[in-house]
Amino acid sequence: MVDTDVGRVQYAASNTRVLVFEDSIEARLLYHPDRSFAIEASIDLVKGAKYFDKKPPMHFHVQEEYIECIQGKLGLELDGVEYILTPTHGRVSIKPYTNHRSYPMPLSTQENGNTVVKFLLSGEKTDSVFELSPVFFENWYRYQDDVIVNGAKISSFQLFSTFDAGGSYVSVPPWVPFGQTISITLGVVVGRWLGGLLGYQPFYRKWTTDWDLACEKMEKSFFQRRFADRTKTQ
Repeated sequence: MVDTDVGRVQYAASNTRVLVFEDSIEARLLYHPDRSFAIEASIDLVKGAKYFDKKPPMHFHVQEEYIECIQGKLGLELDGVEYILTPTHGRVSIKPYTNHRSYPMPLSTQENGNTVVKFLLSGEKTDSVFELSPVFFENWYRYQDDVIVNGAKISSFQLFSTFDAGGSYVSVPPWVPFGQTISITLGVVVGRWLGGLLGYQPFYRKWTTDWDLACEKMEKSFFQRRFADRTKTQ
């Protein structure tokens, strides 16, 4: 019997829904009793066809992440090896510091006329301020939307700042010595320290539903606490 989170996540009418890439991706923020966050992501391969021709960047997290395909076929690359997940595989663990990325498999490979890929994503509970959380995913999805759909200029400071706040770091090529140490250093020094001094926030009020949680996290960093204004409405 495969391990699965289906049936453990809790759906409610009040769940926050994040729609990006011209509504071709919907991330629904759910509750899971044993996780720091849980998301059901739905990807419409027809509506968002022009956005899914490239794979996302390789990255790693400092906490364990779990992924489970619940509809269609989902690609998962772990340290350079590609796996194709379907609902028969159940929940897959992505261990801390594993270089990885996930992406919908092309429409031509989907079966029975399926045009939507759905998966559950969640993370282990930790005591760290800098961890995968609902506010991280809201801001990360909406920042991508701002850059890719709205044409905003991408910033390395913003990218590293947002990623670092989620305990996530962009992978460097595997042949680079001490690659993960370099990645974490870039996230902390460029994203958290320099980015904070230059005015780059990991979370923005306009992109965040639970602003109190975002402020609570930013207050823990000397370089970001000035952004934690709970009176902000925009």
